[in-house]
Amino acid sequence: MESLEQLLRMAYECKASDLHLTVGVPPIVRINGELKRHGEENLTSADTIKMAKSFMTKEQWDAFQEKRELDLSFGVQNLTRFRVNVYHQRSNVGIALRLIPTEIPEFDSLSVPEVLKQLSTKSQGLILVTGPTGSGKSTTLASLINDMNKRMRKHIITLEDPIEYLHRHNQSVINQREVGQDSFSFSNGLRAALRQDPDVILVGELRDLETISIAITAAETGHLVFGTLHTPDAPSTIDRILDVFPPNQQGQIRIQLASVLVAILSQRLFPTIGHRGRRVATELLINNHAIANLIRNEKVHQILNFMQTGKEYGMHTLDMSMNDLIEKKIISREVAEPYFREMS
Repeated sequence: MESLEQLLRMAYECKASDLHLTVGVPPIVRINGELKRHGEENLTSADTIKMAKSFMTKEQWDAFQEKRELDLSFGVQNLTRFRVNVYHQRSNVGIALRLIPTEIPEFDSLSVPEVLKQLSTKSQGLILVTGPTGSGKSTTLASLINDMNKRMRKHIITLEDPIEYLHRHNQSVINQREVGQDSFSFSNGLRAALRQDPDVILVGELRDLETISIAITAAETGHLVFGTLHTPDAPSTIDRILDVFPPNQQGQIRIQLASVLVAILSQRLFPTIGHRGRRVATELLINNHAIANLIRNEKVHQILNFMQTGKEYGMHTLDMSMNDLIEKKIISREVAEPYFREMS
């Protein structure tokens, strides 16, 4: 069996997004969204244990044995960085590795709405990037932060689990904190960040009531806050945030969210025609007086209708974006069809 470093180099040279190491099958890479086996030799339990130990410290291995799963990241010199989840499955060790480009992509190369640049100049508020795992949320936010770093003099704090893209200080000062290593939790790190004189705070994942509550408060008190959720579209993102809170708090949270929300970008990656790469389809909600009223008055279900007719405000739905990519022959209707709200 090839060494882990050989497999990582193979995945990098194949332009894979992910490498999966699971006992009982050969190594598997994901290229342009599709899984492909590498070689014929099945991985053994000894193989995956040896590979996991090769990039983990003793402390990380002990934590993995205790928690039965662990998130971390590491880099290979002259290659790239990797975001890793090590886990147990059927009493064996499995490893999922995501390849992270060394260079942060230029924002203009991502095919996401240009208006996000303008929105990132706001002095306070909440900007959310949502979508399923592997839809490019981290890349979009890293590119946006990188663009801000070139244009603005800000103190930017990121809370990530784990750190993926490495930022360099440019016009801005960027402090990156890793949950589990530099802070015990997102909520602890976010609470501490408010005492560190930030202008901009990036929260890798808004995953619980406490983190969401502090993020909303931070956006209210003069900070621009970026965050991600694993929600498929803008209306469900708003519902998810509200549903985290007990019923007796939801009225107040509606008022706060209507006030601080700047925008929600939802995205999904599709293989292009000919499978030469992947292209993002997006949905963009930009908060304005009408949207804020719908949130306050418990009419989130009407937001989609407003987005469909809100092109003049810079808004669009995922359906509109997918149809545009289909008409331009960038993606096929076949790959997009399962994701249309209404078959068209």
